[in-house]
Amino acid sequence: MSSEPRRTLTAAVVQASAPLFDTQAALSRAEALVREAVGERGAQVVVLPEAFLGGYPKGLDFGITVGSRTPAGRELFRRYHAAAIDVPGPEVDALADLTRELGCHAVVGAVERQRGTLYCVALHFGPDGYLGLRRKLMPTAAERYLWGQGDGSTLPVIDTSTARIGAAICWENYMPLFRTAMYAKGVDLWCAPTVDDRDAWQATMRHIALEGRCFVLGACQYMRRDALPSDLHPVQGDAPDTVLIGGGSVIVSPLGEVLAGPLRDGEGILTAELDLDDLTRARFDFDATGHYARPDVFTLHVDESAHAGGVGG
Repeated sequence: MSSEPRRTLTAAVVQASAPLFDTQAALSRAEALVREAVGERGAQVVVLPEAFLGGYPKGLDFGITVGSRTPAGRELFRRYHAAAIDVPGPEVDALADLTRELGCHAVVGAVERQRGTLYCVALHFGPDGYLGLRRKLMPTAAERYLWGQGDGSTLPVIDTSTARIGAAICWENYMPLFRTAMYAKGVDLWCAPTVDDRDAWQATMRHIALEGRCFVLGACQYMRRDALPSDLHPVQGDAPDTVLIGGGSVIVSPLGEVLAGPLRDGEGILTAELDLDDLTRARFDFDATGHYARPDVFTLHVDESAHAGGVGG
């Protein structure tokens, strides 16, 4: 038996939401949850869900029908735009100060505002502060009338010297070529901020862990109707305890074993101690962009330049 010390890292995924259209409340919740994960759970890496800052307006239609918009829908978008954050900006500065103070890494889902366009993003922070962002490449379905498309200029994988951290936002996890591009960057901790609460999502998280031979940290929102202002009426109903997003946060090993979760029926923080040597053990017989890649048959071109309308941050 080897006498080498184990290389471990404690990871946390947060399942929670913040009141919609209240940016300061969202920031305060994010700070408190990161502090709890690090201070009480010993986490070194913390992942918060998709659109935690800025909000995910589940069940709202913004007055959209094919070929028309309404004045009320335009006003609702104005409120949503006002609740988004600037990058760089005061919310980013506050979270950067926090991770510097705590000496941790964090991935925080947010809605970024750039002039008239909003982007769904994952913000990366570490002991050195703000490290960069990922812009969601393809908003899903009705998200397309709220969020612009990212481009290849925001595909960072952060090397912490202990592990390499990357993020895929919600249904980006279903994009095979995106996954391949991230695997080629050597991602070890695959962070998946999401609002997908379906049981089928668990299969996706386990598949990516197996395919990428990486740890998957899936953080989903848990949100009830009472997180929305009272003047809004989601399609799910107006009872305050109506669940709009049901969670399902999970942590998975590089061989697809569930280490924590899935968490249902409420908010919470999941943690797991990750044995980083499991990354090498798992890649022994499969490495998607290494010894199993067949580059003589397959190639992938990734345009990582910034494009007008999807300008890199």
